[in-house]
Amino acid sequence: MTKILCILVLIGATIMTGHSQETASEYVSPSQAVPKGKAPKMQVQLLNPGEATKRYAVIFYQGDEAFSGLLEFAEKYQVTSAHFTAIGAVSGATLGWFDPERKMYKKIPIDSQHEVIGMSGDIALYQGKPVVHTHMVVGNPDGTTRGGHVLAAYVSPTLEVMVTVDPITMQKRFDPATDLTLIDPAVK
Repeated sequence: MTKILCILVLIGATIMTGHSQETASEYVSPSQAVPKGKAPKMQVQLLNPGEATKRYAVIFYQGDEAFSGLLEFAEKYQVTSAHFTAIGAVSGATLGWFDPERKMYKKIPIDSQHEVIGMSGDIALYQGKPVVHTHMVVGNPDGTTRGGHVLAAYVSPTLEVMVTVDPITMQKRFDPATDLTLIDPAVK
């Protein structure tokens, strides 16, 4: 009987360990939700030279990871405040749903070709560096949709992002209640 009890305890511990590891990998903290890919084919064109409010076309191509590419764009062009929209398609993505109780994003994997029905977001500074915040809605082959916070987006064949860069700087602050960095117009 003792031997059977020990085996049941070990099985239970194994199941619990496996479940907690699985659950942990389903979530990512906001501080870990940073771009990791590259966008070597990204092209940028300034659409209205000489104006205070600049407008750019930022175009991604097959295999580019768009989230990291937008961060690269913001750093290279010294963007301190912007907003953007996009359409196109992805071959895969990881979106996220923010769980306020866990203060983490629950990953939503997109594992095949999907149309980007809409993507919108903003860029602001946190501790002197640009931060990209973007959400995306993708269309499944059957016409249903999925959406969330963009953690990664792999372009196929293109993603066309129209960026408006504002002439003022927007700042973010850390919010300890959510562990997120939030835009705060009062921060100078």
